[in-house]
Amino acid sequence: MLRKLTKFILKLLLWFFGLTILWVVLYKYVPVSYTPLMAIRSIKGNDNYQTQHEWIPLEQISEELQLAVVCAEDQQFLNHNGFDYRAIEKAYISNKKGKKLKGGSTISQQTAKNAFLWPGRSWFRKGLEAYFTFLIENIWGKERILEVYLNSIEMGEGVFGAEAAAAHWFNTSAKNLSRHEAASIAAILPNPRKYKASPRTSYLEGRKQWIIRQMNNFGVLIFKKNDDASN
Repeated sequence: MLRKLTKFILKLLLWFFGLTILWVVLYKYVPVSYTPLMAIRSIKGNDNYQTQHEWIPLEQISEELQLAVVCAEDQQFLNHNGFDYRAIEKAYISNKKGKKLKGGSTISQQTAKNAFLWPGRSWFRKGLEAYFTFLIENIWGKERILEVYLNSIEMGEGVFGAEAAAAHWFNTSAKNLSRHEAASIAAILPNPRKYKASPRTSYLEGRKQWIIRQMNNFGVLIFKKNDDASN
């Protein structure tokens, strides 16, 4: 009986690893047109809810927006292996002290969650998030991760991805976003269903100005030549 159970579990694990790795490899080349979060929001939304989303390649997304989200969400994005251990430690200490709950998630972790998983804070889901983060870091590379991130991140109520956000907030395309517009969108990412990129509150204006200063200090995004990314 124990041997049969062990054999069954091993087969189950092999199927799990095989299918998930195949899924990640597929998404390296195929646009992520729909995500679990989009489905959840649509199911829970009222009759007037609409999902706004259009996949576009990274080269059609303003470099200003690419830089803005990195500066706002994960300034170590180009350097870490998917996990910012210092940020995780700070979040753990902050949460332990009873301060406002922080996640310390990198862009890679957020992308893994957006593309493959559902929202939640259970250890099981966080474990799956770590697993998919490891896979996309090693199979996709940084450029593809940023491309999927910018096409799947929630940027407003029913608004997903850079192209939809640019149209929704500023009536333009993602390619034509200015530095100030890009920073305005990046400023709402901690809570895009609560905050508005336009018109901005004094809090968001202050956050936008902070992001712009970070962008000025950061310089430009330079991906490694051997980073096997989506082309």
